[in-house]
Amino acid sequence: MIPDVDSLPAGRAGLPADGSIAIVGNAPGAGACAAAIDAADSVVRFNNALGFGGGTGHRVTHLALVNRGGQPREWLADRRFLERPVVRAAQAFILPFPMLPAEHNVPEPICWTRELLARLRPLGRPVLLLPETLHQQAHALLGPRTAGHPNPSTGFLVTLALLLGRPAGAGPAQVFGFGFDGWPGHPWAAERAWFAEAEAAGRIRVHPPSLTEQ
Repeated sequence: MIPDVDSLPAGRAGLPADGSIAIVGNAPGAGACAAAIDAADSVVRFNNALGFGGGTGHRVTHLALVNRGGQPREWLADRRFLERPVVRAAQAFILPFPMLPAEHNVPEPICWTRELLARLRPLGRPVLLLPETLHQQAHALLGPRTAGHPNPSTGFLVTLALLLGRPAGAGPAQVFGFGFDGWPGHPWAAERAWFAEAEAAGRIRVHPPSLTEQ
């Protein structure tokens, strides 16, 4: 039994819902946005949080940490991971992928949820685990826009979870540093199209990175 973990049905309280939200991606060239990000009631960042402490501001309420693949394995090998400024500053953590049963995580482990939970536990802060139902919704949204079975990015999953839990009358979440580029296994064009539709509907406002600063 793993304590202090909330597996969140999509749309349930646990992630920030009310108030202003800044969702801060890791694309370079975010521009002079530190003041706007730090002024938000909730600041959600991802993984190694490019620009944290400098160009993208000094606040983080929720830090999303990918819990599958090579990146978490690197963090677990770093004995000073908990001393990183963004980890020390985070008030809560989000793990975007459901925990795989141990028998499904062999012979080559891809899910590092248990190990990350053990590493984060000494901090005594909430850890929110996004559920399989959210992934099903993400696949349904992205599937018609791309070929094959989409593998959503952490940024897409967390943004979707935040919007599902946000009241319809709330102001748009402010999105910074999303370049829709990176690991080729993610359906970037489909995700970009979904963000554009969410912006047109008034749910988010996207502040694109500056190409001249990348």
